[in-house]
Amino acid sequence: MHPYLISLVVGLGVGVAYGLVSVRSPAPPIIALLGLLGMLAGEAGVQWLKGHANVLQACLHEKSFALRPSDKAPKNNDLG
Repeated sequence: MHPYLISLVVGLGVGVAYGLVSVRSPAPPIIALLGLLGMLAGEAGVQWLKGHANVLQACLHEKSFALRPSDKAPKNNDLG
């Protein structure tokens, strides 16, 4: 995490310097940066799901219409 923070701070510093000198940065357009962000988020999501396989299995195999054993038995006050 530490190298990412350093990279962000240095990048902000260079951006401020470019802005003060009025030089256009050689960075890619914002649409490309958003695409890269999406790629990183997707990769991180897959890695997270691989580490939490039980959460994924619970989401895929749980059926909302299935009754729990405690729901099947009628209660005494429901009968009359």
